[in-house]
Amino acid sequence: MTAAATTLSLEELKRRLRQLGLFGLLAHAEELLLEPWLARLLEIEESERLRRSLKRRLDGARLGAFKPMADFDYQWPKQLDHALLDELFTFEFLEQAANIIVIGPNGLGKSMIAKNLLHQAVLRGYTARFTAASDMLHDLAAQDSSTQLARRLRRYTTPAVLCCDEVGYLAYDTRYADLLFEVVTRRYQLRRPLILTTNRVFTEWNQVFPNATCVVALIDRLVHRSEILSIDGESYRLKEAKERAAKRAAARSTAKKPRAASR
Repeated sequence: MTAAATTLSLEELKRRLRQLGLFGLLAHAEELLLEPWLARLLEIEESERLRRSLKRRLDGARLGAFKPMADFDYQWPKQLDHALLDELFTFEFLEQAANIIVIGPNGLGKSMIAKNLLHQAVLRGYTARFTAASDMLHDLAAQDSSTQLARRLRRYTTPAVLCCDEVGYLAYDTRYADLLFEVVTRRYQLRRPLILTTNRVFTEWNQVFPNATCVVALIDRLVHRSEILSIDGESYRLKEAKERAAKRAAARSTAKKPRAASR
């Protein structure tokens, strides 16, 4: 008997075979227990299934390109609860089915934080989906029947974590408000958290959804079980743009000096 074979107990072998769905091997578990190749076979099969599962979840999350949190400048925002931000990455909100609402002006990293949270959730084995609010609402509003709408709603209610990005950048009619309320309510009932980013405080949501009667109920569902991370300050993207412009100006100035001297 090899050392690899002895590391497997019959109970562990049966559990792993059952988990992998290898029922033919499971029926002969006692005979196979002493086979020297068995532990390696299980390791390969489990590793490959984990790889494929992770790829499916990453593809389904639709995260696109994003910067890692290592690139996030914690010192740039004028207002940021650092302790809460760090706490979000412990992922207790997943166990508590608490929504994450990130509020702040444009260019301060709200989407970056949301995408990193989703990415880490996927790495931890959860399903996730990232969508811009406008894309989701246009998609739902385009369904021609209640049957099609019910089917499409599952796209946004099935993932363990959904990120709805950039609520508030556009104004929507009552139909869109009702659709967002439907997504939020269904996820609330299923105890599946929602990560939502917005540039509008809740007192301004009547401007985002003018004439919609569900706004108060929508906000109530969102905040009942939630963590609210507020960020304030000047746009980091604008800061980077100014720095790039300053560097280009300095480079042009340096390039001109030799020519001026040659005259």
